[in-house]
Amino acid sequence: MLDELIRNSIREMVGGSSGPPVAFLTPKGDRGLFGPESMAWRVHADFISMMIGGISSLVLQALHPQALAGVWDHSSFRKDLKGRLGRTAYFIAATTYGSHEMAHEIIHKVNRIHQHIHGIDEFGKPYIATDPHLLAWVHLTETLSFLEAYQNYRYPKLTWQEQDQYFKEMKVLGEMLGAQDLPDTLKGTQEAIEAYLPELHYGERAQSIIQLLDDFPSNLQSRPFVKLISKAGFINLPSWAHTKLKKPNPSTLEKILVNKSIDLIAIPIRDALKDGVAAHSYRRVYG
Repeated sequence: MLDELIRNSIREMVGGSSGPPVAFLTPKGDRGLFGPESMAWRVHADFISMMIGGISSLVLQALHPQALAGVWDHSSFRKDLKGRLGRTAYFIAATTYGSHEMAHEIIHKVNRIHQHIHGIDEFGKPYIATDPHLLAWVHLTETLSFLEAYQNYRYPKLTWQEQDQYFKEMKVLGEMLGAQDLPDTLKGTQEAIEAYLPELHYGERAQSIIQLLDDFPSNLQSRPFVKLISKAGFINLPSWAHTKLKKPNPSTLEKILVNKSIDLIAIPIRDALKDGVAAHSYRRVYG
C-alpha cells in the first residue's frame, strides 16, 4: 500500500509508467555510455535527489533569457510541467543506464529537435537551440544541481575526486549534445556557471515559470510530498540564485527541517524504487 502511494506521488510529479523498466534489460552485457562503476550510475540512481536537483536546474535555466525563450516558444512546459519533467527523467535514465543504442537514439532525437528551435527572446535577440553557449548553460546547471542534491541527501557523500569524476563523465554527454569545451571538475563547473551571471535576467517570463515550480501542481493526496520536493529544490540552489530571485537565503533551521524531512521520506521511497531502472540495468550488464 505504501509503495503504491509513493509511486503514485512520483508519477504525480514526473509521470511515467507503473510497470517495470524492461527496456533496460537488453542487450545482455551492454554497458551503455558509462558503465556500472561510473559516478553517473551512482549519482543518478538516487531518484529523490534527482527530483530535487531537477527542480533546481529548471529554476536556474529559467534565469537565462535565451535558454528560457526556447522553452517559452516551443514547449508545452507551462501547461504540462509533469510531461516536461517526465521527458527529462527519461532522457537522463536512457543516457545513463540505457544500452548504447538506446542512449544514442535519444541523443540523436534531441539534437534533431534542437535544429528546429529558434526565434527571438524577450529582449529582441535571436536565439537557436543548437548554440553551444546555451547548451553549455543547460548542461552545467543540470549537472551541478544533480551533484549538489546528491551530496545533500545521500550518504556516504562523494569525495572530491569522485565529484570531479562525475563532471568528467558528464562532459562526454554534454558534448554529444552540442556543448563545447565543458569543464571536467566541480570547481571548473562552478566557475563556468558564474561566468554566465551577467547574462541572467529575472523578468516576467522567468517569474511565471519559477512561480509554477514553487507552486507545483498536484492532487490533494500527493501535495505534501510534491511541496517538500519543490521546497528542497529551491533550497538546493546556489546562494547567488536566491539573490537573483529576490528571496532571502534559506535559514539554517529551514535547511535542517527540510533535510530531516527528506531523509525521513527517502527511506520508503528508495525501498519502493529499489527494483527500478538502475537495478534492471545492472542485470543487463552482469546477467
